[in-house]
Amino acid sequence: MSTLNSQLTTVYGQCTRRFMITYINSNNTALLVKDDFKEVEPMPIKTGNQYIERIDRQKINIWYKGTRVEGPLSKHPAFQGLIQTQAEMYNMQCDERYLAQMTYPSPDTGDPVGLSFLPPKNAEDLERRRKMIELWSNRHHGFLGRSPDYMNTAIMSLFTAADILEDHNPKYAENLRKYYAFCRDHDITLSHAFIQPQASKISGQIDATEDSIAAKVVEINDQGMFVTGAFMMATQGATCDEMLVFPTPSPSLVDDDNPFAFAFAVPNDLPGMTFFCRESYAASSTYDHPLSSRYEEMDTLVIFDRVLIPHDRIFYYGDERYCSRLFGESNFHTHMAHQIITRYIAKTEFFLGMLESLAEEQNAVLEAYTILPISRILTYLETFKALRLAAEIGASLDKFGYLVPDKGPLLASTIHFSEFYPEMVEMVQNLSSSGLIMIPSEADFTSSAGSYLYEYLKGNISDAWYRNALFRLAWELGAGAFGGRQTQFERLFFGNSQTVAWRMYNSYDNHEYFRQIVHEFIAPDAHLSKSTTDGISN
Repeated sequence: MSTLNSQLTTVYGQCTRRFMITYINSNNTALLVKDDFKEVEPMPIKTGNQYIERIDRQKINIWYKGTRVEGPLSKHPAFQGLIQTQAEMYNMQCDERYLAQMTYPSPDTGDPVGLSFLPPKNAEDLERRRKMIELWSNRHHGFLGRSPDYMNTAIMSLFTAADILEDHNPKYAENLRKYYAFCRDHDITLSHAFIQPQASKISGQIDATEDSIAAKVVEINDQGMFVTGAFMMATQGATCDEMLVFPTPSPSLVDDDNPFAFAFAVPNDLPGMTFFCRESYAASSTYDHPLSSRYEEMDTLVIFDRVLIPHDRIFYYGDERYCSRLFGESNFHTHMAHQIITRYIAKTEFFLGMLESLAEEQNAVLEAYTILPISRILTYLETFKALRLAAEIGASLDKFGYLVPDKGPLLASTIHFSEFYPEMVEMVQNLSSSGLIMIPSEADFTSSAGSYLYEYLKGNISDAWYRNALFRLAWELGAGAFGGRQTQFERLFFGNSQTVAWRMYNSYDNHEYFRQIVHEFIAPDAHLSKSTTDGISN
């Protein structure tokens, strides 16, 4: 067993008991022991079965429709479709056909680890990351906003800026580096909790620290810090191994260490953690509900009630400046947007195929009312591809020596897609027409009266079963609960319209240059005079 693995277990103690139960005895010899569940050894890339086993082994306190969920999550109807899909994705990286495209040797163990953990140092690294992300995105067709590579990219990004924590507390820098290596070398499936409920945000602004319900550190002792608070939109909070918690801190004017300022990561079944689920849109039939039966990502509200965070799981505490510094100097939003734009492309291609199929099925391939929306999707598809290419060509090294894509094209893509996605949904609605509504179920086709459906619902080029399946897919995209959640999700995926606009605006530091173009055009003599005067004064 490697030295690194032994050190990682020593660092993380009880928090890693499910993955790696190695302790160091007085002779500095690694011992493998059993925990409450099973004997566990270090694991690089994991298979789908191993992913399912990890999820089912957890003792997560999760509530659905007023009842605590008991038993394996992989068997629960609200989670089983998504878990099976992600298991298939994890199997891909273990498949000999994809191994070289989806993994790279761990710099610490030499074992194959997921390529989405790779911090890019050159153009080849960036291209390899993108191709790996394409494989998974094409597998889920862009419908998984929190596929594992999303959070793998997140922890990779933060890792690249760990050096800035040296001035704050060298221990925090060490914690972040070791946690990144732990996730990479054990193929940890991560979720995240960044957003607090509105009541918590307001309370953090107006209430005294001791009265505020904003997420905060309520106690620190030799074991770690105790955190109390709530976080919304922890997507896939139940179907992951661990959770990265990194809220925007409320101000604190009276405390030397701001108790609202912190970041950490923990397993999602620690004592004091409670999850509440929204209503599930999942279904069991892949015919009746082809999307939600596969890609329904559960969103959760997670409560922390005096949850103990071990000291070696804390990435910063007390100084709110490090929240913005970590996000900014790690180029967090840029690295994330490079992963996201590849998902955008896969999803746009799926919608393109949907419209092409609907046009073909209805004998309208060359009709103007189908060519116009299809051409519009083609235009956006080429735009997203061009923006991704521009970001990669314009990549540059940051101050830590990591290659960062050009943020301008990527941020532009997040604005474009949030606006264009509802338009694509509307295209599906319009082209489907009344076919979007009259969609019998799979059970109807297999019933004793099913022969009527096969006779009267057959299509232009297909039988009734396939034609109905196509329109059921259109219904899930354009009229069903799953499609409605997807539209809202994409509209706000990278922030509301003001947030993404502000992020785009701030990505340019040469606004004066563009204003000057117009000033010189209108009054070139005035500009010349000013330049001459400036030259004399200097």
